Amino acid sequence: MAPNTRIRLIPLLLLCMSGASFAQGLPALKVSPDLLRSPRPAAAERAVTTGAEASGQAQPSAARARPAPDAPAVVEERALPAGDASASSADHLTAVPAAAQARPSAPVTPPKAEREGAERNASAGKASPAPGTVSAPPAVLPPGMTAVSALRISGARGVELIAEGEAELQRDDTVLTADKVTYREPTDEAFAEGNVVLSRGTDTIRGPRATLVVGDRTGEFESPRYELSRALSPNLAGDAPRSVSGSGEAEVLRLEGENQYRLKNATWTTCSPTDPDWYIKARELELDYDREVGTAHGSSIVFMDTPLFWMPWIEFPLNGQRQSGLLPPTFGSSNKTGVDFTQPYYWNIAPNYDATIAPRFMSRRGVQVGGEFRYLGADYQGTTRVEWMPEDRVTGDERRLGSIQHQHRFAPNLYGTLDLNGVSDDEYFEDLSSNIGVASRVNLLREGRLLYAGGWWSASALVQRYQTLSPEGEAANVEPYRRLPQIALNAYRADLAGGVAAEFESRFTRFEHADPDRFDEATRFVAYPQLSLPVQGASWFLTPKAGVHYTSYDIDRAQANAAKPDSITRSLPIMSIDSGLFFDRETRIFGGDYLQTLEPRLYYLRVANKNQDEVPIFDSNRFDVGFAQIFAENRFSGDDRIGDANDLTAAVTTRFIDSNTGAERLRALIGQRYYFSDQQVYLFDANERRRAGRGNEILAGLGGQINRRVSVDSYLQYNTETQSTERLNANVRYQGGFARVLNLSYRYAPNLVVDSTKKIVGLEDIDVSGQWPLARNWYGVGRVTHSLKDNRVTEAVAGLEYDGGCWVFRTAMHRFAIDESDVTNAIFVQLELNDLAGIGSNPLSLIRRSVPGYGKINDSSADRVFGAQ
Repeated sequence: MAPNTRIRLIPLLLLCMSGASFAQGLPALKVSPDLLRSPRPAAAERAVTTGAEASGQAQPSAARARPAPDAPAVVEERALPAGDASASSADHLTAVPAAAQARPSAPVTPPKAEREGAERNASAGKASPAPGTVSAPPAVLPPGMTAVSALRISGARGVELIAEGEAELQRDDTVLTADKVTYREPTDEAFAEGNVVLSRGTDTIRGPRATLVVGDRTGEFESPRYELSRALSPNLAGDAPRSVSGSGEAEVLRLEGENQYRLKNATWTTCSPTDPDWYIKARELELDYDREVGTAHGSSIVFMDTPLFWMPWIEFPLNGQRQSGLLPPTFGSSNKTGVDFTQPYYWNIAPNYDATIAPRFMSRRGVQVGGEFRYLGADYQGTTRVEWMPEDRVTGDERRLGSIQHQHRFAPNLYGTLDLNGVSDDEYFEDLSSNIGVASRVNLLREGRLLYAGGWWSASALVQRYQTLSPEGEAANVEPYRRLPQIALNAYRADLAGGVAAEFESRFTRFEHADPDRFDEATRFVAYPQLSLPVQGASWFLTPKAGVHYTSYDIDRAQANAAKPDSITRSLPIMSIDSGLFFDRETRIFGGDYLQTLEPRLYYLRVANKNQDEVPIFDSNRFDVGFAQIFAENRFSGDDRIGDANDLTAAVTTRFIDSNTGAERLRALIGQRYYFSDQQVYLFDANERRRAGRGNEILAGLGGQINRRVSVDSYLQYNTETQSTERLNANVRYQGGFARVLNLSYRYAPNLVVDSTKKIVGLEDIDVSGQWPLARNWYGVGRVTHSLKDNRVTEAVAGLEYDGGCWVFRTAMHRFAIDESDVTNAIFVQLELNDLAGIGSNPLSLIRRSVPGYGKINDSSADRVFGAQ
């Protein structure tokens, strides 16, 4: 006999020895009727193939006969026990064949330890189960146990088990079903053919044919369709958890261990598995659910059967998590930059470090490179951002931007911050930004700060200056004073004898200016000790307070102020009495039960008058009159002006609070300040002083939820002396449901002052904004701000959104005018593929700022850099 022939005969001899030879002499198996399961009706006439028949043994005719419908189903067949398994195979095997009308469980072969235990029991005279008796398997399989069920089961003991007809193999969380399953226990391999479905938890893979090593979780599927789901952590606290499902098809899918998949000529999408609107199509696709990263080679993104762009290599998130790779490009257009295209690359350096590098092309300006680096430690965090353009085609200049924000905790009570910002030229933001809030920036902050919190006292140190921008063709903006440095020491104790509370404020500041020839410089010291005695009851409070505000200046005068004194001191006693009452009652209005409150309040303030005309103005400005300010000690900010006062403020507030929810439904308040002596101290305009004998300002406000859909918020400031309205804000919102909001607001401030120029510019405008469904899945958003004073539109936004289920399309047009001669137009277009990425320029921040109450129409984690949009 040839050697090759002998080698081929060895497996056949082993099969016969382990199958037919070992099966001889085994007792018949009687399956308990309570283990029977009925097959599908179509299988009712199928014959039973028993293990003994498969091994060549004749069976009694009763075993092949179909029992009567009412008779108990008893099947006799040879046992098909699994042999001793290796560490990678099942601990033991349950084979469950099925008769013509029943699907009984086949024998369970226990592990070796259990067999030895039974033998010891027998030798000791203890009762053991009768040979061949099978107890009912548990509803949930023990860990590592393999169960096989089918309409027909055949095979050889310890070698191969063949299950046909509704075949199912189960171990732990793995369930494999098919028309036919062949299981080889020595190698722990399963071969499935016909309507194959592999389920593991929430993952499902379907195909015509599959090979699987059950314990190793490896194998291969032919022409599969798959759906893999993972839970996604909420982006924000309070958000509902949700899952992200990725699905697709492939020519071949290889399982390479738990959570590892490799596919050939495959697709991946978060849309519905059948007929997805978009998908990634790749020559090779790797899905790593341990790192939550997918890697595609030779890939393209296809939307509505149209390839959008091709990428030789790309990594993308499987669960909305961060990973390194090219981000989808952003593009837009404006009259300042022309066509604007950016291709960012995201570098996930470490869990607490990342960076984004963003080359940007502008058809009018040229090429710019931008980057952002973020870091987070146990005691520190920060962001660094840079932008650089070698040469602007319009101006011919190099243009740069730099920004650093850093927060640090050096010790449990010692904190520090750093905030540095700068640009290369005054027109940087106007030329290169399409955001009105950025384009209109004037002062860029540069400061470092240290703070020590010692419990009842604190100390801080500050170094601060600004870069002031004055775009060409506009009035020059004056740079604020620099604080080099400012040191503060504050303390507060509310537990002194007799209920007395003590407070102390002190500041030492060195003020310097970029133009010392025109502006005074000085060293200022401020100390303000205070004592108060707060007393209160259940429905009232009374707080008398007294203090002395001390200030000293050592001044370096500018040439124009050389005749004024170089040293000034100022001591001003300040006294106040704050008091209030609380009343409430239960009432029924608006068709509901409410608790109505009535809260009257009186505040008397006395500050001595002292001439302060020769004190330079370093950091003081006049507060806008409002409900917070009328109960404040000083009508000026900073310490250079302390307003004289001999006045009484009276106000009353009423609230309607829902008795069931505790939510404030409506509030109304009105207040007025009465002057007992003429004001003498002013800042810029002497006409801002109030005269005695009358109450000048009347303040009124109304706000709350009128009903389920309508809310209002309004504020009025009226001057009784001039009989004119000095400020009026009125806002009405209609919220008809999700993505159904309309806003109408009116603003009027005829004496509004621009801080940088101290010029009265005034303000009167009307603002309309909203979001509303237009048609099926289509939404419109928009805003128009019209200046009634200048009779022109200062800002306009118009946009459309479409919700495609697993994708959203957004487009928006933005027009804003810093002044009549400086108008910027911008266009935003974005295609957001849910849980993958947003392609194009993102208008979401613009829309959210422009439309109060805006509702984002999709729930996605497509912003790969920051995790949430």
